[in-house]
Amino acid sequence: MHLFLYSQLQRLLPAFVLALGLSCAALSPIAQAERLKDLADFQGVRNNQLIGYGLVVGLDGTGDQTTQTPFTLQSTLTMLQSLGIILPPGSFTQIQLKNVAAVIVTANLPPFAQVGQSLDVTVSAMGNAKTLRGGTLLMSPLKGADGVVYAMAQGNVVIGGASASANGSSATVNQLNAGRISAGATVERVVPYDLAQNAFINLQLKTSDFSNASMISAAINKKFNKTIAFAQDSRVINVRATDAEQGDRVKFLAALESIDVTPAKGVAKVILNARTGSIVLNQSVQLEECAVAHGNLTVVISTTPVVSQPNAFASGRTVETAVSQVSLNQAPGNVIQLAPGASLSDVVRGLNAVGATPQDLVAILQAIKAAGSLHAELEII
Repeated sequence: MHLFLYSQLQRLLPAFVLALGLSCAALSPIAQAERLKDLADFQGVRNNQLIGYGLVVGLDGTGDQTTQTPFTLQSTLTMLQSLGIILPPGSFTQIQLKNVAAVIVTANLPPFAQVGQSLDVTVSAMGNAKTLRGGTLLMSPLKGADGVVYAMAQGNVVIGGASASANGSSATVNQLNAGRISAGATVERVVPYDLAQNAFINLQLKTSDFSNASMISAAINKKFNKTIAFAQDSRVINVRATDAEQGDRVKFLAALESIDVTPAKGVAKVILNARTGSIVLNQSVQLEECAVAHGNLTVVISTTPVVSQPNAFASGRTVETAVSQVSLNQAPGNVIQLAPGASLSDVVRGLNAVGATPQDLVAILQAIKAAGSLHAELEII
């Protein structure tokens, strides 16, 4: 019987060891590779912001008040004159526009955009219009930073909000003074790009990091089996295109951005939102040994009105005074002992257990950082 069990254990032991090894490998952290296009951009290939001024017409009495926004009236008169309509000089003061609103139109011109391509635009009121719902944007030129017109915008404005009012009461949902026009602009001028003419292509990392710059350069050189990538600094990588890649630059760029790179471990950072109390960690942040004391101090000031009234036949008068009471309560402090290597999540969990508010968490983490026990960048937004 014992020999049978021993032989069975000998037969099952290799499979058990193999399964144990696979489970340990599954539990071990595996570095995640990312595409080069997620880590860096081609220098010069970017969006260009466009801005313009225009008029939205067709509003249901919710436009600008021309007495408070004279530029709306001036823009309307200029537009009418361009259409061949000239008003008498004395009629300017009698015009009351309620269905017109002055707006700012913005859009992004993507790289390699061609003439005739459609763009989405955002329309925002710049006067005192109540809402842009139901309005139509008239033809508005969109200019770049150089003052050149690159697109023309026009179309019906779509508002995502709503409002209702009755008997002096009103309710509003979302924003009513800004909307979008899908495919509301047409590209009229292109921005030239000279990627095919340069012997070098510059890659710029989205996050400055010397380790990532070195790893990306090594991955590119390994991909093409030649030294063509050089890290200029922690942000820019110079890539030299060979004569073979010069003829088909698009294929060469596609091969570049599809390279898999395992990025280096980033800087430990803690993001705190002082308004909502949200805390976000980019990785497991370790702390050194420290002690945290937390206590609540409450000050309550209450004022009660007191009326002093004389007797019926007295000659005095009624006087109203106020009596104030001030009370100060201090809750006993709580001391939390943190052992070396404790994670920040353990600290936050412990502080929440003793009743720390979001504002308290911000102050306590700042104090831990100042004491040198928190080895991470603390950013408060």
